[in-house]
Amino acid sequence: MSRKELVNNSLSDLFEDDEVVLKIKNKLPELFQLAEVECLRAGKLGMEIGSVREKILIALLIYKLGEKNVDTNIPITEAETDVLLFGKPISIKTMTGPNLGGIKLIWTVDPQKALEFKNNYHPSMGLLLAQIVWEGKGNLYYFPESAQADVFKSLGKDQYIKLPKEGTNPRGVEISKEALSQLTKHEEARKIEIDWSRNDADCDIYGRWLDLWRI
Repeated sequence: MSRKELVNNSLSDLFEDDEVVLKIKNKLPELFQLAEVECLRAGKLGMEIGSVREKILIALLIYKLGEKNVDTNIPITEAETDVLLFGKPISIKTMTGPNLGGIKLIWTVDPQKALEFKNNYHPSMGLLLAQIVWEGKGNLYYFPESAQADVFKSLGKDQYIKLPKEGTNPRGVEISKEALSQLTKHEEARKIEIDWSRNDADCDIYGRWLDLWRI
């Protein structure tokens, strides 16, 4: 079995393991809510929220696949790779809202670099995507590299990739909404539907740090 097949089989199993699926349904909203509370600044989410959510999902992979199979020591120069599973790169993305969109392939404020990225881009790794819909239903998706390649070939790079509009303040290159829509329908895609209910319990975001100071 190749490493690519090992990764796909392992992640597919994550979506089919009844015990893990139930844990994801129950725990992911709770953990993401905790992440938001910790990242609030004057009522607004800080930019670090994406990194914290990413760590929560990586911890899920470690829980399911074992620490020795999950490599988090990724150089900051790696634009798309967030973690290595069995030595193969995986990209992890999160978004908020009922309509899929705004998923960045690369962050850049340079229009020329954005165009160069588009011209040279081809799907090269699996994508784990959490769609958060507070007080509604969202999903945790896995799109294998092969599924992305199929949609990329079908749409072509001009329809698969969305560049920032000229004259705006560009924040990055995105996967188009049409590409995401087709990915969710691909036969190789995996999905867990999640009820994103908030917990009303108070969260003491400084408590654990205070406890450590008291030791």
